[in-house]
Amino acid sequence: MNISYNWLKNYIDITESPEELAAILTQIGLETGSIEDFSSVKGGLKGFVIGEVLTCIKHPNADKLSLTTVNIGEAEALNIVCGAPNVAAGQKVVVATVGTIIYSDQGSFEIKRAKIRGEESVGMICAEDEMGIGTSHAGIMVLPKDTVPGTPASEYFKIENDIVMEVDLTPNRIDAASHIGVARDIAAYKNITYRFPDVSSFKVSKNTYKIDVEVANQDACPRYSGICMDNVKVAESPEWLKNRLKAIGLNPINNIVDITNFVLHETGHPLHAFDGDKIAGNKIIVKPVTENTAFVTLDGIERKLKSKDLMICNNEVPMCIAGVFGGIDAGISDSTNKIFIESAYFNPTWVRKTAKTHGISTDSSFRFERGADINMTLYAAKRAATLIEMIGAGEIASGIIDIYPQIADNKKVKFNYSRCKRLIGKEIPKNEIDRIIDALEIKIIERNEDDLLLEIPSYRVDVYREADVVEDILRIYGYNNVEVPEKISISINNSERPDREKLVNIVSDLLASLGYNEIMCNSLINANLFTSEDEKNIVKLHNPLSNDLSVMRPSPIYGGLESIAYNINRKTSDIKFFEFGRTYHANQDIPEISDIKRYYESKFLGIWISGKRNTLNWNLKDNPTDFFFLKSHINVLFSKLNINIESLDSEVYSDSKFAYAQKFGSNNSVLCTAGLLSSELAKKFDIPQDVFYAEINWDLVIKLVRENEIKYVPVSKFPKVKRDLALLIDKSVTYKQLTEIAFNTEKSLLTGVNLFDVYEGKNLEPGKVSYALSFILEDKEKTMTDKQIEKTMEKLVKAFENQAGAKIR
Repeated sequence: MNISYNWLKNYIDITESPEELAAILTQIGLETGSIEDFSSVKGGLKGFVIGEVLTCIKHPNADKLSLTTVNIGEAEALNIVCGAPNVAAGQKVVVATVGTIIYSDQGSFEIKRAKIRGEESVGMICAEDEMGIGTSHAGIMVLPKDTVPGTPASEYFKIENDIVMEVDLTPNRIDAASHIGVARDIAAYKNITYRFPDVSSFKVSKNTYKIDVEVANQDACPRYSGICMDNVKVAESPEWLKNRLKAIGLNPINNIVDITNFVLHETGHPLHAFDGDKIAGNKIIVKPVTENTAFVTLDGIERKLKSKDLMICNNEVPMCIAGVFGGIDAGISDSTNKIFIESAYFNPTWVRKTAKTHGISTDSSFRFERGADINMTLYAAKRAATLIEMIGAGEIASGIIDIYPQIADNKKVKFNYSRCKRLIGKEIPKNEIDRIIDALEIKIIERNEDDLLLEIPSYRVDVYREADVVEDILRIYGYNNVEVPEKISISINNSERPDREKLVNIVSDLLASLGYNEIMCNSLINANLFTSEDEKNIVKLHNPLSNDLSVMRPSPIYGGLESIAYNINRKTSDIKFFEFGRTYHANQDIPEISDIKRYYESKFLGIWISGKRNTLNWNLKDNPTDFFFLKSHINVLFSKLNINIESLDSEVYSDSKFAYAQKFGSNNSVLCTAGLLSSELAKKFDIPQDVFYAEINWDLVIKLVRENEIKYVPVSKFPKVKRDLALLIDKSVTYKQLTEIAFNTEKSLLTGVNLFDVYEGKNLEPGKVSYALSFILEDKEKTMTDKQIEKTMEKLVKAFENQAGAKIR
């Protein structure tokens, strides 16, 4: 939100510089991000000066140029070459001196000392478009003869210079979303008064134009006020009004619309002006309309209305989306001669839902969504009407219309000085607290020793509790005025083990070291993406932002595939991604009204690889990624967490997501699933290459890490021994079965088994495969003898022969 320094001074006496004022605003909770200069004319006519043409002769080397000497109030006249056809001696003109920046639609350039066709030129005599104060370029601008040479052009043309502060409002401080709102906070901080513009001149001298109003939905519109005006003259706004709006970044439109925008940014209350001739039947009805009713807004876009959109209608058609956006057919035009000024209070929930549904964000919806002041409607309407009369743009033609059937009571809050001290950490004198409360326009309606009953003003829609009042007191008192205590009492609690965030960081660092990049995907996905397995347990949104974001993701696969497709389309096809996140599920067997938890979330770690294993390099093979490459990284990950994945139950399967996959788990819980995603799923995302994916149940990982505590084991003093065996076995025998046989046979000396070669084909019997295994043997208490080693290997060979039908090659 932009705040004009000059505009702000209309409501409060300011002695501080803009920088000092910005510091005050930040201290009281209105953080000021930037401070920028503004001029009503770009550049502020800096370097432009009034001059008098003393002489004017034809350029000796150019037919269309003139040589002039110009007096700009200095000791020596300037020699200027001018190409304007209307330049003549005796004229009073505007001169851009050397160093002046000229702004135009094509950009900007600097006036420099130059030679033009052999003649020196020191400056430029300007047309009005070159100064930015008009559009004409037919010739130079000639001023009245009594204009004094040497006068700065900014002074002559009364250019307004201003300072604009960008205030970053927090969502709860909508009361400060105006110049008066900011002035109110400054006044409370400085313990001075601020000024509301006087509207006592508002008078109803005639009743020549009347509009009837019916509010069909009181919940959506608790208060609806308005004023009728006739003899309206739509024209360009006066300079002061245009300058105020341009300073805060608004484009002036016409005097009527500009005044409604001015009042909005002055008071914080949105207004809307209707063309009176477009109000069919001279009646306004505030109501929702039929689903899918077509409505064209001021931006020319046709929108299909929802049954929960509150509309401002006439007797025939809707004219405006209440609190959000006006309609193109009822807006102010050059032919408008009577208007109805709407000043209403709309339910924030209704406005927010409508704005989100249609993807519209306006200054009006911004304020109504967060909660406008229900007691500001009459003042804002009167302020707009008196301003319109003041500039001669219309006359008040009716009394105030005010439909307010259920008067809203101001909130009451109990307050205690002792609790205030405890929350702040410092005892602020009671009289100082009372002063701040009064400065914040909070009324003390009851007082009982340390207890107060406070009445909160209606514009403070964010204040509900005692803590909210304490926060207000503290920001006005000053956070910097609360000293750090000499002693701080703290309690130490045993944190949950393992530390979940630390574990995530450990795994993230590990995967990053393996070449992976972390991604963060949207939790909302398109309903058309999920597979049939997901459909029965999906969580659908009742009011999605769009059809593309209508379902909570039941699986992390889809976001990763979107990221892979995005990168492939940008010529990055070798991909390693991982993501920590949550998936969302619904137990459809449980009814909505059941006390049993119907919806639940799961934490996951997703890993995607695609393309080549390594980037192209002269000393590395150009190998594609495959399942075993992915699984090797999964093994490293679980090894880091002290989880032996090979000891878990495993199953190979395929479904609509996976062409083939292996899942690991125990006790009917799946810890990890890894495999090649199906080509049909990849085609949905236009991915032309294989994608391997692993999904890890992070909640189960936490449980297993908690159970499998990592313990320190000292390095053995005795050497390890490695022996190899080549086994000829049936293809149906798995590596996992062989490791289980080995460890069950030798439980004391065997510390490791590794598969280092697999062979099948020529010279082997059909249905057979050769596995080459290495075995690591270690005695923790002594050095092993050859006899001991041979005896152990003989036991292993015999076990393989008996239990796996193996033959030693």
